[in-house]
Amino acid sequence: MTMTQKLEKGLSASATTTVTAANTALVMGSGDLEVFATPSMVALMEHAAMTAVAPALPEGSTTVGAEMNTTHIKPSGLGASVTATAILTEVDGRKLTFNVGARDAEGLIGEGVHVRYVVDRARFMAKLSK
Repeated sequence: MTMTQKLEKGLSASATTTVTAANTALVMGSGDLEVFATPSMVALMEHAAMTAVAPALPEGSTTVGAEMNTTHIKPSGLGASVTATAILTEVDGRKLTFNVGARDAEGLIGEGVHVRYVVDRARFMAKLSK
């Protein structure tokens, strides 16, 4: 059995957070306003993508983010609830491609394409000690 047999197009998941002082552009250093930071939106999108495929991975494996091409098109203020959704659109060996999007109560705030790779946890972490 290859590692990608369980990974199929269409796998999806969502992740939700509330905009607080801790994830604003002002605190994250990506801007100077108290609005949802782009790095926070990207992290939420990555979390949704990781979660979408986690149950289908072989034991001892995980995914790591490699590429994110996204637009952040609308601000979300303090107290807003933001939900990111990731849908697996392509499986190419260890390379997984997702369509990602984020919404708040007002609608779409960001969207893009995210690439992750399936890795063996132990082998990946062993690279740090070399």
